[in-house]
Amino acid sequence: MYQRVGGAAYKIDLSNTRALCEHLGSPEQGFRSIHVAGTNGKGSCSHMLASVLMAAGYKVGLYTSPHLKDFRERIRINGEPIGKQAVVQFVAAHKAFFEQQQLSFFEMTVGMAFKYFKEEQVDIAVVEVGLGGRLDSTNVITPEVGIITNIGFDHMQFLGNTLASIAAEKAGIIKPGIPVVIGETTPETKKVFKTAAQDVGAPIFYAEDQPFSDYTLDLKGDYQKQNSRTVLLALEQLKKRGFNVPDAAIKMGLSQVIKTTGLLGRWQQLGASPTIIADTAHNKEGLTIVLNQLKNSSYDQLHLVLGFVSDKKVADLVAMFPENARYYFCQAKIPRAMDAQELRTIFQAQERNGKVYSSVGRALGAAKRRASKTDLIYVGGSTFTVAEVV
Repeated sequence: MYQRVGGAAYKIDLSNTRALCEHLGSPEQGFRSIHVAGTNGKGSCSHMLASVLMAAGYKVGLYTSPHLKDFRERIRINGEPIGKQAVVQFVAAHKAFFEQQQLSFFEMTVGMAFKYFKEEQVDIAVVEVGLGGRLDSTNVITPEVGIITNIGFDHMQFLGNTLASIAAEKAGIIKPGIPVVIGETTPETKKVFKTAAQDVGAPIFYAEDQPFSDYTLDLKGDYQKQNSRTVLLALEQLKKRGFNVPDAAIKMGLSQVIKTTGLLGRWQQLGASPTIIADTAHNKEGLTIVLNQLKNSSYDQLHLVLGFVSDKKVADLVAMFPENARYYFCQAKIPRAMDAQELRTIFQAQERNGKVYSSVGRALGAAKRRASKTDLIYVGGSTFTVAEVV
């Protein structure tokens, strides 16, 4: 399971997923969809789209990963997680096939989601790519619209070491004749997307060319402004394909994403006096925006509760973090988590000092005890660190 162990769980082709879909009666062909890829923001964009489409009166499936608290967060219809019994029955019914094919956790989950969406007759499903795009298990659908939010350096062991090579993997979701919306580009990535779209005759649209909207968002991270711009452009394409999404639904949907979809961990406020913020940003591009937002927040002292995964090049990120913050180093309860002592050593080498704690909860507890009411405590570094406190 990639979420827990990392690279050893990654599968490099779609043959398993195709075999599974065939075994399940081709559920991927049984519903309309939107496919969302990208380095950062794909989860937020997916939840925003689901919220707006629900506000417009549609029955909306939502497939995302990873989950933070409960496996069933990954598969929702109109905000409600798949029932426990449905999960149990699906696994029991198909267990022999899973074992025979040696399916990965992610492949099984994609099959479960697609079968559930087809059986429940959703009007549309928003499907978030797990990793990359071209070889991701979700890439067996033919969506109404494709979205690629942005490209950054993450999962380079699978996707390549240049922005162009990573962009090429994400561009693998671009389908013949299907409109694709790109959230943000660099000259390097724009060229890749343009060529990929031209090769298959897909109309391509760039959200960065659009003006920012004045819709009120309940998601308070600064990065959500760009995500909302991407979502709005995707909705324009969806309307052209027959979906009725009035402005009132967009307004309502964007203002209540958390309430309607259950989204967790995006600039989420966990407490006041002191202010406690948790955010799942975990790579350079995501952390740049989050740390800038922290810098512009008002507080007397900043406390940083940090835990990363072991396959992250943390030494390259340390300089982004403020020297005058108080640091609390910890590790999430997954095999992939970086050892907290090692994390402290990496940060200390660049003059950021702090203590090591045996769990995320203990680190946050220590920060709360130490902080005054006018301080700010930030919990982050990885999705799994945040998962233990939200």
